[in-house]
Amino acid sequence: MAKCQSNSVGSVAVEGIAGANAATRYFRLCTAFSGAAFRRRIYDTVSCGGSSRYRHRYKDQSMDDESRTGDLKEEKQRRNRKVVNGRSEKLADLLNLVESVEMESEVETRKKEEALEELKRTVKDLQVVDLVKRKAAASNVRLMAKEDLVIRGTLALLGAIPPLVVMLDLEDEQSQIAALYALLNLGIGNNPNKAAIVKVGAIHKMLKLIKPESASNSSVTEAIIANFLGLSALDSNKLVIGSSGAIPFLVKSLQNKDHNISNQARQDVLRALFNLSIAASNVSIMLETDLIPFLLNSLGDMEVSERILSILSNVVSTPEGRRAISIVPDAFPILVDVLNWTDSPGCQEKASYVLMVMAHKLYGERQTMIEAGLVFASLELTLLGSALAQKRASRILEFLRYDKGKQISESFGGNHGAAVSAPIIGTSSSSNHNLDAQICMEESEEAMSVEKKAVKQLVQQSLQYNMRKIVKRANLPHDFVPSEHFKSLTASSTSKSLPF
Repeated sequence: MAKCQSNSVGSVAVEGIAGANAATRYFRLCTAFSGAAFRRRIYDTVSCGGSSRYRHRYKDQSMDDESRTGDLKEEKQRRNRKVVNGRSEKLADLLNLVESVEMESEVETRKKEEALEELKRTVKDLQVVDLVKRKAAASNVRLMAKEDLVIRGTLALLGAIPPLVVMLDLEDEQSQIAALYALLNLGIGNNPNKAAIVKVGAIHKMLKLIKPESASNSSVTEAIIANFLGLSALDSNKLVIGSSGAIPFLVKSLQNKDHNISNQARQDVLRALFNLSIAASNVSIMLETDLIPFLLNSLGDMEVSERILSILSNVVSTPEGRRAISIVPDAFPILVDVLNWTDSPGCQEKASYVLMVMAHKLYGERQTMIEAGLVFASLELTLLGSALAQKRASRILEFLRYDKGKQISESFGGNHGAAVSAPIIGTSSSSNHNLDAQICMEESEEAMSVEKKAVKQLVQQSLQYNMRKIVKRANLPHDFVPSEHFKSLTASSTSKSLPF
């Protein structure tokens, strides 16, 4: 307690050195003022409170600090109140927005979880033994996959496709129809699903559902047609469907004279045949049926004509397809007549494409095309058709004019070609042969010039005659001035190639 009451460092230093010799005093003094001991003595003194003067000063300083701290707190609170009063509405709106977003996200998450659980239950019901539940589950799949692309992919991932294909083996037609339309909706806009449906053998199972016409159900038939249309849109499925026997079924459905299928189903058949005809290997299968004569004879029905011409545009791309079209009676007059359908530019463009390809590839049929009126129709199309139809009609005229010029060249050159021969060098008559050859060459050149003049004259006369007929038919004024494009056609007997 005596040490605690010491109020100065000096008393601490003096204590312990009285009554000792110099060495001892020096030792004790060093000991007393060693660093550790000195710090310990100061700590004891301060911990005991120090002098009252320092205690009061520390107390006053503490009170001042507390006072300043209180003032700072009050100032901060005033500023906070001011900020809160100024921005209270925005802050409240922000907090409400955050809360609403959180609530909406929770609700959305809950809905997605419930929807996923429903999809799982539906797929599970597709595999139960109860036929009523399976049919109801297939109907649910059809409805859920009708307009939602995400649900289609989710159902396929959950395994809905295989049990639906298995349902095609059931004897109940209502279950078959439910499964067929469920598969149809699962494949809409989803190529992986289309590939999966074909991969599990749905095509062959669908064909097994086809019964004789007397016992066939039009609803099942239309559902199968719709599936073939959707599945044939995928390139990898075209060959599988074409080689499965689906093409004869589609052709028979199209030729059904009893009209057991709806008009929409006929349109679906034509669209499915168009998809399948894109693959060249399927064209040969189509030619084994009587599809081509039926299509050509069906031209004129404006509801199906453009789709028919689309199929013919794919068929004409193969040599056997061109031959099949050319041997149909009145094929060229029928196609030429389509070029006059000014109210249907799409039909004009497709018919001109078919005729253009045939005029380019089938040399032996050009005269038949000319006799069918193709020149006149093409000339009219170059004036009144669409831009694409005009280009194709120009190409047709180019092919036909080249063929006419070639025939005239052969007729003129037939009397002179045999007289031209090469001279035999080193013989006594070589000069005579050279003279004969020169004369024959001059005569040949003269004949060629006559030929060119004849071709030019024939073409100009033909074009002028047809021009007058076109002007009269189109009710144009008598002083009608032809376009530069038409003048270029009549300028010479040859023209540059135009793009297809």
